[in-house]
Amino acid sequence: MLHQKFFNRFVIRQVIWAVVIAYLLISLYLVLLEGFHFWILIIPTVLFILAFRDAFQIKHTLRKNYPIIGRLRYTFESIRPEMRQYFFEGELDGKPFNRRQRSIVYQRAKNEKQTVAFGMQDDPNRIGYEWASHSAYPKHVTNTNFRVTIGSSLCEHPYSASIYNISAMSYGALSKKAIAALNKGAKLGGFAHNTGEGGISPYHRNGGDLIWQIGTGYFGCRDENGFFSDELFKEKATFPEVKMIELKLSQGAKPGHGGLLPAEKNTEEVASIRHVQPFTTVHSPSSHTAFSDATGLAHFIGKLRTLSGGKPIGFKICIGRKDEFIDMVKAMKETGIHPDFITIDGAEGGTGAAPLEFIDYIGMSLEDALVFAGKTLKEYGLREEIKLIAAGKIISAFDLAKTMSLGANACYSARGMMFALGCIQALQCDSGHCPVGIATQDKLLYKGMDVTDKSVRVATFHKNTMKAFGEFISACGCETPQDIKPEIFHKRVEHGKNLSFAEMYFN
Repeated sequence: MLHQKFFNRFVIRQVIWAVVIAYLLISLYLVLLEGFHFWILIIPTVLFILAFRDAFQIKHTLRKNYPIIGRLRYTFESIRPEMRQYFFEGELDGKPFNRRQRSIVYQRAKNEKQTVAFGMQDDPNRIGYEWASHSAYPKHVTNTNFRVTIGSSLCEHPYSASIYNISAMSYGALSKKAIAALNKGAKLGGFAHNTGEGGISPYHRNGGDLIWQIGTGYFGCRDENGFFSDELFKEKATFPEVKMIELKLSQGAKPGHGGLLPAEKNTEEVASIRHVQPFTTVHSPSSHTAFSDATGLAHFIGKLRTLSGGKPIGFKICIGRKDEFIDMVKAMKETGIHPDFITIDGAEGGTGAAPLEFIDYIGMSLEDALVFAGKTLKEYGLREEIKLIAAGKIISAFDLAKTMSLGANACYSARGMMFALGCIQALQCDSGHCPVGIATQDKLLYKGMDVTDKSVRVATFHKNTMKAFGEFISACGCETPQDIKPEIFHKRVEHGKNLSFAEMYFN
Protein backbone atom coordinates (compact mmCIF):
# COMPACT_ATOMS: atom_id res chain seq x y z
CA MET A 1 0.00 0.00 0.00
CA LEU A 2 2.82 2.41 0.90
CA HIS A 3 4.65 1.46 -2.28
CA GLN A 4 1.51 2.16 -4.33
CA LYS A 5 1.07 5.57 -2.69
CA PHE A 6 4.72 6.37 -3.33
CA PHE A 7 4.34 5.38 -6.97
CA ASN A 8 1.20 7.43 -7.46
CA ARG A 9 2.52 10.48 -5.67
CA PHE A 10 6.17 10.56 -6.67
CA VAL A 11 7.03 8.40 -9.66
CA ILE A 12 4.20 9.55 -11.92
CA ARG A 13 4.88 13.18 -11.08
CA GLN A 14 8.58 12.79 -11.85
CA VAL A 15 7.82 10.97 -15.09
CA ILE A 16 5.60 13.89 -16.18
CA TRP A 17 8.37 16.39 -15.46
CA ALA A 18 10.98 14.21 -17.19
CA VAL A 19 8.87 13.92 -20.32
CA VAL A 20 8.10 17.64 -20.45
CA ILE A 21 11.72 18.70 -19.87
CA ALA A 22 13.07 16.13 -22.33
CA TYR A 23 10.58 17.29 -24.96
CA LEU A 24 11.62 20.92 -24.42
CA LEU A 25 15.36 20.13 -24.55
CA ILE A 26 15.06 18.03 -27.69
CA SER A 27 13.09 20.82 -29.34
CA LEU A 28 15.75 23.37 -28.34
CA TYR A 29 18.47 21.12 -29.76
CA LEU A 30 16.61 20.83 -33.05
CA VAL A 31 16.13 24.57 -33.32
CA LEU A 32 19.61 25.71 -32.20
CA LEU A 33 21.79 23.01 -33.75
CA GLU A 34 19.79 21.40 -36.52
CA GLY A 35 18.19 24.52 -37.96
CA PHE A 36 14.55 23.57 -37.41
CA HIS A 37 11.97 26.39 -37.39
CA PHE A 38 11.32 27.94 -33.99
CA TRP A 39 7.61 27.03 -34.11
CA ILE A 40 8.40 23.52 -32.90
CA LEU A 41 9.16 25.13 -29.52
CA ILE A 42 5.59 26.31 -29.02
CA ILE A 43 4.07 23.04 -27.78
CA PRO A 44 6.88 22.00 -25.37
CA THR A 45 7.09 25.56 -24.01
CA VAL A 46 3.36 25.65 -23.35
CA LEU A 47 3.52 22.23 -21.65
CA PHE A 48 6.43 23.37 -19.48
CA ILE A 49 4.56 26.53 -18.43
CA LEU A 50 1.44 24.51 -17.62
CA ALA A 51 3.41 22.00 -15.58
CA PHE A 52 5.17 24.81 -13.70
CA ARG A 53 1.90 26.58 -12.95
CA ASP A 54 0.22 23.35 -11.84
CA ALA A 55 3.08 22.43 -9.52
CA PHE A 56 3.11 25.77 -7.72
CA GLN A 57 -0.59 26.71 -7.57
CA ILE A 58 -2.50 25.97 -4.34
CA LYS A 59 -6.18 25.75 -5.38
CA HIS A 60 -6.29 22.30 -6.99
CA THR A 61 -4.52 19.45 -5.24
CA LEU A 62 -5.05 17.12 -8.18
CA ARG A 63 -3.22 19.44 -10.57
CA LYS A 64 -0.44 19.99 -8.02
CA ASN A 65 0.13 16.28 -7.52
CA TYR A 66 -0.20 15.39 -11.21
CA PRO A 67 0.78 18.36 -13.40
CA ILE A 68 -0.84 18.58 -16.83
CA ILE A 69 -2.57 15.19 -16.75
CA GLY A 70 -4.57 16.32 -13.72
CA ARG A 71 -6.21 18.84 -16.02
CA LEU A 72 -7.74 15.99 -18.01
CA ARG A 73 -10.12 15.36 -15.15
CA TYR A 74 -11.68 18.81 -15.58
CA THR A 75 -11.69 18.47 -19.37
CA PHE A 76 -13.50 15.13 -19.27
CA GLU A 77 -15.91 16.46 -16.67
CA SER A 78 -16.78 19.46 -18.85
CA ILE A 79 -17.69 17.28 -21.84
CA ARG A 80 -19.38 14.54 -19.81
CA PRO A 81 -22.98 15.66 -20.63
CA GLU A 82 -22.24 15.71 -24.36
CA MET A 83 -20.41 12.36 -24.29
CA ARG A 84 -23.23 10.78 -22.32
CA GLN A 85 -25.96 12.22 -24.54
CA TYR A 86 -24.39 11.35 -27.87
CA PHE A 87 -22.58 8.07 -27.16
CA PHE A 88 -23.71 6.34 -23.98
CA GLU A 89 -27.27 7.44 -23.20
CA GLY A 90 -30.02 4.90 -23.89
CA GLU A 91 -33.28 5.86 -25.56
CA LEU A 92 -35.06 6.10 -22.19
CA ASP A 93 -32.20 7.18 -19.92
CA GLY A 94 -31.89 10.95 -20.45
CA LYS A 95 -33.00 13.52 -17.89
CA PRO A 96 -35.06 15.68 -17.65
CA PHE A 97 -36.23 14.39 -21.06
CA ASN A 98 -35.00 11.21 -22.68
CA ARG A 99 -33.98 10.82 -26.31
CA ARG A 100 -37.31 9.23 -27.21
CA GLN A 101 -39.20 12.29 -25.93
CA ARG A 102 -36.86 14.78 -27.56
CA SER A 103 -36.96 12.95 -30.88
CA ILE A 104 -40.75 12.99 -31.14
CA VAL A 105 -40.76 16.77 -30.66
CA TYR A 106 -38.08 17.25 -33.32
CA GLN A 107 -39.96 15.01 -35.75
CA ARG A 108 -43.28 16.72 -35.21
CA ALA A 109 -41.75 20.19 -35.42
CA LYS A 110 -40.08 19.32 -38.72
CA ASN A 111 -43.15 17.44 -39.97
CA GLU A 112 -41.07 14.32 -40.45
CA LYS A 113 -41.89 10.63 -39.97
CA GLN A 114 -43.32 10.18 -36.47
CA THR A 115 -43.69 6.41 -36.34
CA VAL A 116 -41.55 3.97 -34.35
CA ALA A 117 -40.46 0.58 -35.66
CA PHE A 118 -40.21 -2.93 -34.23
CA GLY A 119 -41.69 -2.52 -30.77
CA MET A 120 -41.78 -0.76 -27.43
CA GLN A 121 -38.55 -0.04 -25.56
CA ASP A 122 -40.08 0.66 -22.19
CA ASP A 123 -40.73 -2.17 -19.74
CA PRO A 124 -44.48 -2.59 -19.09
CA ASN A 125 -43.72 -4.66 -15.98
CA ARG A 126 -41.64 -2.02 -14.20
CA ILE A 127 -43.13 -0.30 -11.17
CA GLY A 128 -44.30 3.15 -12.19
CA TYR A 129 -45.15 2.21 -15.78
CA GLU A 130 -48.24 4.12 -16.99
CA TRP A 131 -50.61 3.15 -19.76
CA ALA A 132 -54.07 3.86 -21.20
CA SER A 133 -56.83 1.34 -21.84
CA HIS A 134 -58.19 1.58 -25.38
CA SER A 135 -61.74 0.92 -26.52
CA ALA A 136 -62.99 -1.86 -28.75
CA TYR A 137 -65.16 0.83 -30.35
CA PRO A 138 -62.78 3.70 -31.20
CA LYS A 139 -64.15 7.04 -32.31
CA HIS A 140 -63.12 9.06 -35.34
CA VAL A 141 -62.11 12.63 -34.52
CA THR A 142 -61.64 14.92 -37.51
CA ASN A 143 -61.48 18.38 -35.90
CA THR A 144 -58.30 18.49 -33.82
CA ASN A 145 -58.47 22.20 -32.99
CA PHE A 146 -59.28 21.42 -29.39
CA ARG A 147 -60.19 24.52 -27.38
CA VAL A 148 -61.58 25.51 -24.02
CA THR A 149 -63.31 28.75 -23.01
CA ILE A 150 -61.64 30.42 -20.04
CA GLY A 151 -63.74 32.99 -18.24
CA SER A 152 -66.04 32.68 -15.22
CA SER A 153 -69.32 34.42 -14.53
CA LEU A 154 -67.26 37.42 -13.29
CA CYS A 155 -65.40 37.75 -16.58
CA GLU A 156 -66.58 40.08 -19.34
CA HIS A 157 -64.24 38.86 -22.09
CA PRO A 158 -63.77 35.08 -21.99
CA TYR A 159 -60.96 33.65 -24.09
CA SER A 160 -61.20 30.59 -26.31
CA ALA A 161 -57.83 28.96 -25.66
CA SER A 162 -56.12 26.00 -27.22
CA ILE A 163 -55.71 23.12 -24.80
CA TYR A 164 -51.93 23.31 -25.45
CA ASN A 165 -50.02 26.58 -25.11
CA ILE A 166 -46.53 28.04 -24.63
CA SER A 167 -45.57 28.21 -20.98
CA ALA A 168 -43.99 31.20 -19.22
CA MET A 169 -40.52 32.13 -20.51
CA SER A 170 -39.31 35.72 -20.20
CA TYR A 171 -37.35 37.84 -22.59
CA GLY A 172 -34.00 37.93 -20.84
CA ALA A 173 -34.10 34.26 -19.99
CA LEU A 174 -34.64 33.61 -23.72
CA SER A 175 -33.15 35.54 -26.59
CA LYS A 176 -35.13 38.08 -28.61
CA LYS A 177 -35.16 35.76 -31.61
CA ALA A 178 -36.43 32.83 -29.55
CA ILE A 179 -39.26 34.94 -28.10
CA ALA A 180 -40.18 36.29 -31.54
CA ALA A 181 -40.21 32.79 -33.04
CA LEU A 182 -42.43 31.46 -30.27
CA ASN A 183 -44.90 34.31 -30.66
CA LYS A 184 -45.05 34.03 -34.43
CA GLY A 185 -45.52 30.29 -34.03
CA ALA A 186 -48.41 30.91 -31.65
CA LYS A 187 -50.00 33.19 -34.25
CA LEU A 188 -49.58 30.61 -37.03
CA GLY A 189 -50.95 27.80 -34.87
CA GLY A 190 -53.73 29.67 -33.08
CA PHE A 191 -52.56 29.09 -29.51
CA ALA A 192 -51.40 31.32 -26.66
CA HIS A 193 -47.96 32.48 -25.58
CA ASN A 194 -47.26 33.18 -21.89
CA THR A 195 -44.87 36.12 -21.54
CA GLY A 196 -43.14 35.02 -18.36
CA GLU A 197 -42.70 37.49 -15.52
CA GLY A 198 -40.15 39.66 -17.38
CA GLY A 199 -42.83 41.81 -18.97
CA ILE A 200 -44.17 42.32 -22.50
CA SER A 201 -41.27 42.95 -24.85
CA PRO A 202 -41.50 44.06 -28.50
CA TYR A 203 -40.58 40.49 -29.42
CA HIS A 204 -43.77 39.23 -27.76
CA ARG A 205 -45.84 41.44 -30.05
CA ASN A 206 -45.71 39.58 -33.35
CA GLY A 207 -49.40 38.81 -33.59
CA GLY A 208 -49.68 35.84 -31.26
CA ASP A 209 -52.18 35.80 -28.39
CA LEU A 210 -50.53 36.64 -25.06
CA ILE A 211 -51.05 35.54 -21.51
CA TRP A 212 -49.35 38.31 -19.55
CA GLN A 213 -47.67 36.94 -16.46
CA ILE A 214 -47.02 39.26 -13.51
CA GLY A 215 -44.56 38.16 -10.85
CA THR A 216 -43.45 39.56 -7.54
CA GLY A 217 -41.24 42.14 -9.25
CA TYR A 218 -44.24 43.58 -11.16
CA PHE A 219 -42.03 44.04 -14.20
CA GLY A 220 -43.74 46.23 -16.76
CA CYS A 221 -46.27 47.49 -14.23
CA ARG A 222 -44.17 48.77 -11.32
CA ASP A 223 -43.51 52.25 -10.02
CA GLU A 224 -40.07 53.66 -9.30
CA ASN A 225 -40.05 52.01 -5.87
CA GLY A 226 -40.93 48.56 -7.21
CA PHE A 227 -44.57 48.53 -6.13
CA PHE A 228 -47.52 47.64 -8.34
CA SER A 229 -48.68 50.51 -10.57
CA ASP A 230 -52.37 50.65 -11.50
CA GLU A 231 -51.71 52.98 -14.42
CA LEU A 232 -48.94 50.96 -16.05
CA PHE A 233 -50.87 47.73 -15.58
CA LYS A 234 -54.01 49.17 -17.16
CA GLU A 235 -52.02 50.50 -20.11
CA LYS A 236 -50.56 47.08 -20.99
CA ALA A 237 -53.51 44.92 -19.91
CA THR A 238 -55.66 46.59 -22.55
CA PHE A 239 -53.28 45.65 -25.38
CA PRO A 240 -55.48 43.75 -27.86
CA GLU A 241 -53.09 40.77 -28.00
CA VAL A 242 -53.23 40.34 -24.21
CA LYS A 243 -56.02 37.80 -23.80
CA MET A 244 -55.48 36.75 -20.17
CA ILE A 245 -53.47 37.88 -17.14
CA GLU A 246 -51.68 35.39 -14.90
CA LEU A 247 -50.46 36.40 -11.44
CA LYS A 248 -47.45 34.29 -10.47
CA LEU A 249 -47.35 33.22 -6.84
CA SER A 250 -44.75 30.50 -7.32
CA GLN A 251 -43.32 28.16 -9.92
CA GLY A 252 -42.55 24.47 -9.77
CA ALA A 253 -38.79 24.62 -10.21
CA LYS A 254 -38.18 27.12 -7.40
CA PRO A 255 -41.28 27.74 -5.27
CA GLY A 256 -40.82 30.35 -2.57
CA HIS A 257 -37.61 31.63 -4.14
CA GLY A 258 -37.18 35.08 -5.64
CA GLY A 259 -35.11 35.93 -8.69
CA LEU A 260 -32.22 38.25 -9.46
CA LEU A 261 -31.40 40.18 -12.63
CA PRO A 262 -27.64 40.92 -12.64
CA ALA A 263 -26.60 44.46 -13.54
CA GLU A 264 -24.69 43.29 -16.61
CA LYS A 265 -27.85 41.72 -18.05
CA ASN A 266 -30.01 44.72 -17.19
CA THR A 267 -29.42 46.59 -20.44
CA GLU A 268 -31.26 49.75 -21.40
CA GLU A 269 -33.68 47.69 -23.51
CA VAL A 270 -34.42 45.20 -20.73
CA ALA A 271 -34.75 48.03 -18.21
CA SER A 272 -37.25 49.89 -20.37
CA ILE A 273 -39.38 46.75 -20.72
CA ARG A 274 -39.31 45.99 -17.00
CA HIS A 275 -39.50 49.63 -15.82
CA VAL A 276 -36.32 49.46 -13.77
CA GLN A 277 -33.09 51.45 -13.76
CA PRO A 278 -30.62 50.14 -16.35
CA PHE A 279 -27.32 48.53 -15.34
CA THR A 280 -28.48 47.94 -11.77
CA THR A 281 -29.04 44.63 -10.01
CA VAL A 282 -32.78 44.03 -9.69
CA HIS A 283 -34.22 41.61 -7.15
CA SER A 284 -37.55 39.82 -7.47
CA PRO A 285 -38.79 39.22 -3.92
CA SER A 286 -40.02 35.81 -2.90
CA SER A 287 -43.50 37.17 -2.08
CA HIS A 288 -45.87 39.88 -3.30
CA THR A 289 -46.08 43.35 -1.78
CA ALA A 290 -49.58 44.05 -3.15
CA PHE A 291 -51.17 41.53 -0.75
CA SER A 292 -50.11 39.34 2.16
CA ASP A 293 -52.90 36.86 2.75
CA ALA A 294 -55.65 34.88 1.01
CA THR A 295 -58.26 37.62 1.33
CA GLY A 296 -55.82 40.17 -0.05
CA LEU A 297 -55.13 37.86 -2.99
CA ALA A 298 -58.84 37.62 -3.77
CA HIS A 299 -59.28 41.40 -3.71
CA PHE A 300 -56.16 41.91 -5.84
CA ILE A 301 -57.58 39.50 -8.44
CA GLY A 302 -60.75 41.59 -8.47
CA LYS A 303 -58.67 44.73 -8.93
CA LEU A 304 -56.79 43.25 -11.88
CA ARG A 305 -60.05 42.19 -13.50
CA THR A 306 -61.44 45.72 -13.19
CA LEU A 307 -58.30 47.41 -14.46
CA SER A 308 -58.03 45.02 -17.44
CA GLY A 309 -61.59 45.72 -18.53
CA GLY A 310 -62.91 42.30 -17.58
CA LYS A 311 -60.30 39.98 -19.10
CA PRO A 312 -59.73 36.52 -17.59
CA ILE A 313 -57.53 36.73 -14.49
CA GLY A 314 -55.78 33.77 -12.90
CA PHE A 315 -52.82 32.87 -10.76
CA LYS A 316 -50.00 30.37 -11.03
CA ILE A 317 -48.94 28.29 -8.06
CA CYS A 318 -46.81 25.32 -7.17
CA ILE A 319 -48.73 23.90 -4.23
CA GLY A 320 -46.77 23.26 -1.07
CA ARG A 321 -48.78 23.66 2.12
CA LYS A 322 -52.29 22.39 1.46
CA ASP A 323 -53.83 24.50 4.20
CA GLU A 324 -52.72 27.69 2.44
CA PHE A 325 -54.36 26.68 -0.84
CA ILE A 326 -57.54 25.78 1.07
CA ASP A 327 -57.47 29.23 2.70
CA MET A 328 -57.23 30.82 -0.75
CA VAL A 329 -60.31 28.94 -1.94
CA LYS A 330 -62.17 29.80 1.26
CA ALA A 331 -61.36 33.49 0.73
CA MET A 332 -62.69 33.27 -2.82
CA LYS A 333 -65.94 31.88 -1.51
CA GLU A 334 -66.23 34.41 1.32
CA THR A 335 -65.42 37.48 -0.77
CA GLY A 336 -67.29 36.36 -3.86
CA ILE A 337 -64.16 37.14 -5.89
CA HIS A 338 -62.47 34.26 -7.64
CA PRO A 339 -60.05 33.87 -10.53
CA ASP A 340 -61.09 32.62 -13.93
CA PHE A 341 -58.28 30.08 -13.98
CA ILE A 342 -55.55 28.64 -11.79
CA THR A 343 -52.30 27.38 -13.25
CA ILE A 344 -50.95 24.39 -11.36
CA ASP A 345 -47.20 24.07 -11.82
CA GLY A 346 -45.73 20.75 -10.76
CA ALA A 347 -42.45 20.45 -8.92
CA GLU A 348 -41.09 18.77 -12.06
CA GLY A 349 -41.38 22.07 -13.94
CA GLY A 350 -38.25 23.57 -15.44
CA THR A 351 -36.32 26.81 -15.17
CA GLY A 352 -33.17 28.45 -16.45
CA ALA A 353 -31.56 28.47 -13.01
CA ALA A 354 -32.50 27.39 -9.47
CA PRO A 355 -30.75 26.10 -6.34
CA LEU A 356 -30.55 22.29 -6.26
CA GLU A 357 -32.52 22.06 -3.02
CA PHE A 358 -35.42 23.95 -4.60
CA ILE A 359 -35.43 22.23 -7.96
CA ASP A 360 -35.27 18.71 -6.48
CA TYR A 361 -36.84 18.83 -3.05
CA ILE A 362 -39.55 21.49 -2.76
CA GLY A 363 -43.08 21.44 -4.11
CA MET A 364 -45.84 18.98 -4.91
CA SER A 365 -45.79 16.91 -8.09
CA LEU A 366 -48.19 17.93 -10.85
CA GLU A 367 -50.41 14.86 -10.56
CA ASP A 368 -50.93 15.18 -6.81
CA ALA A 369 -51.36 18.96 -6.94
CA LEU A 370 -53.83 18.87 -9.83
CA VAL A 371 -56.06 16.32 -8.13
CA PHE A 372 -55.90 18.17 -4.81
CA ALA A 373 -56.74 21.53 -6.40
CA GLY A 374 -59.66 20.06 -8.33
CA LYS A 375 -61.12 18.38 -5.25
CA THR A 376 -60.75 21.54 -3.15
CA LEU A 377 -62.46 23.73 -5.75
CA LYS A 378 -65.26 21.19 -6.10
CA GLU A 379 -65.73 21.04 -2.33
CA TYR A 380 -66.32 24.80 -2.22
CA GLY A 381 -68.54 24.85 -5.30
CA LEU A 382 -66.08 26.70 -7.53
CA ARG A 383 -64.86 23.98 -9.88
CA GLU A 384 -67.25 24.94 -12.69
CA GLU A 385 -66.23 28.58 -12.46
CA ILE A 386 -62.46 28.10 -12.43
CA LYS A 387 -60.49 26.37 -15.17
CA LEU A 388 -57.27 24.54 -14.32
CA ILE A 389 -54.18 24.89 -16.50
CA ALA A 390 -51.41 22.35 -15.89
CA ALA A 391 -47.66 22.73 -16.40
CA GLY A 392 -44.85 20.25 -15.89
CA LYS A 393 -43.14 18.04 -18.53
CA ILE A 394 -46.12 17.87 -20.91
CA ILE A 395 -44.87 17.27 -24.44
CA SER A 396 -46.72 14.28 -25.94
CA ALA A 397 -50.35 13.41 -26.61
CA PHE A 398 -50.16 10.86 -23.79
CA ASP A 399 -48.94 13.55 -21.38
CA LEU A 400 -51.81 15.82 -22.42
CA ALA A 401 -54.49 13.16 -22.12
CA LYS A 402 -53.18 11.84 -18.81
CA THR A 403 -53.03 15.34 -17.32
CA MET A 404 -56.54 16.16 -18.51
CA SER A 405 -57.85 12.94 -16.99
CA LEU A 406 -56.72 14.30 -13.62
CA GLY A 407 -58.67 17.52 -14.02
CA ALA A 408 -56.70 19.90 -16.26
CA ASN A 409 -58.76 21.92 -18.73
CA ALA A 410 -55.67 23.06 -20.66
CA CYS A 411 -51.92 22.62 -20.53
CA TYR A 412 -48.70 24.57 -20.91
CA SER A 413 -45.37 23.45 -22.30
CA ALA A 414 -42.07 25.34 -22.01
CA ARG A 415 -39.36 22.82 -22.74
CA GLY A 416 -41.41 21.08 -25.42
CA MET A 417 -41.66 24.38 -27.28
CA MET A 418 -37.94 24.94 -26.74
CA PHE A 419 -37.21 21.57 -28.36
CA ALA A 420 -39.37 22.68 -31.28
CA LEU A 421 -37.14 25.76 -31.54
CA GLY A 422 -34.08 23.52 -31.68
CA CYS A 423 -33.05 23.08 -28.03
CA ILE A 424 -30.65 20.14 -27.70
CA GLN A 425 -30.87 19.84 -23.89
CA ALA A 426 -27.30 21.05 -23.49
CA LEU A 427 -28.12 21.99 -19.87
CA GLN A 428 -26.44 25.38 -20.32
CA CYS A 429 -29.52 27.56 -19.70
CA ASP A 430 -28.02 29.21 -16.62
CA SER A 431 -24.64 29.92 -18.24
CA GLY A 432 -25.71 32.33 -20.97
CA HIS A 433 -23.90 30.11 -23.48
CA CYS A 434 -26.81 28.17 -24.99
CA PRO A 435 -25.23 26.68 -28.14
CA VAL A 436 -28.39 27.02 -30.24
CA GLY A 437 -29.12 30.65 -29.31
CA ILE A 438 -32.30 30.09 -27.30
CA ALA A 439 -31.43 30.71 -23.63
CA THR A 440 -28.81 33.40 -24.16
CA GLN A 441 -28.33 37.11 -24.82
CA ASP A 442 -25.11 36.54 -26.74
CA LYS A 443 -25.59 37.96 -30.24
CA LEU A 444 -23.00 35.62 -31.67
CA LEU A 445 -25.06 32.66 -30.48
CA TYR A 446 -28.58 33.76 -31.39
CA LYS A 447 -27.83 35.56 -34.66
CA GLY A 448 -27.88 32.25 -36.55
CA MET A 449 -31.48 31.54 -35.55
CA ASP A 450 -33.97 32.01 -38.40
CA VAL A 451 -37.16 33.33 -36.81
CA THR A 452 -39.39 32.46 -39.76
CA ASP A 453 -38.19 28.85 -39.93
CA LYS A 454 -38.37 28.32 -36.17
CA SER A 455 -41.85 29.85 -35.89
CA VAL A 456 -43.11 27.38 -38.48
CA ARG A 457 -41.56 24.53 -36.49
CA VAL A 458 -43.29 25.68 -33.29
CA ALA A 459 -46.65 25.87 -35.08
CA THR A 460 -46.08 22.50 -36.78
CA PHE A 461 -45.17 20.85 -33.48
CA HIS A 462 -48.40 22.13 -31.96
CA LYS A 463 -50.46 21.04 -34.97
CA ASN A 464 -49.00 17.52 -35.06
CA THR A 465 -49.34 17.14 -31.29
CA MET A 466 -53.02 18.07 -31.52
CA LYS A 467 -53.42 15.54 -34.35
CA ALA A 468 -51.72 12.86 -32.24
CA PHE A 469 -53.92 13.81 -29.29
CA GLY A 470 -57.02 13.35 -31.42
CA GLU A 471 -55.87 9.92 -32.57
CA PHE A 472 -54.96 8.94 -29.02
CA ILE A 473 -58.27 9.85 -27.39
CA SER A 474 -60.14 8.33 -30.35
CA ALA A 475 -58.47 5.00 -29.64
CA CYS A 476 -59.66 5.32 -26.04
CA GLY A 477 -63.27 5.82 -27.17
CA CYS A 478 -63.34 9.60 -26.60
CA GLU A 479 -64.31 12.43 -28.93
CA THR A 480 -63.46 15.49 -26.86
CA PRO A 481 -61.03 16.29 -24.04
CA GLN A 482 -64.00 16.45 -21.69
CA ASP A 483 -64.66 12.74 -22.35
CA ILE A 484 -61.31 11.69 -20.92
CA LYS A 485 -61.81 9.99 -17.56
CA PRO A 486 -59.30 8.83 -14.93
CA GLU A 487 -60.57 5.27 -15.33
CA ILE A 488 -58.80 5.13 -18.70
CA PHE A 489 -55.30 5.53 -17.26
CA HIS A 490 -53.40 3.02 -15.16
CA LYS A 491 -50.13 2.74 -13.26
CA ARG A 492 -48.24 -0.34 -12.12
CA VAL A 493 -47.82 0.22 -8.38
CA GLU A 494 -46.22 -3.11 -7.51
CA HIS A 495 -45.35 -6.35 -9.22
CA GLY A 496 -48.53 -7.93 -10.51
CA LYS A 497 -50.75 -5.00 -9.55
CA ASN A 498 -52.08 -2.04 -11.55
CA LEU A 499 -54.38 0.72 -10.34
CA SER A 500 -56.43 3.07 -12.45
CA PHE A 501 -56.08 6.78 -11.83
CA ALA A 502 -59.64 6.72 -10.55
CA GLU A 503 -58.64 4.18 -7.88
CA MET A 504 -55.44 6.00 -7.03
CA TYR A 505 -56.73 9.57 -6.82
CA PHE A 506 -60.52 9.66 -6.59
CA ASN A 507 -61.59 6.87 -4.26
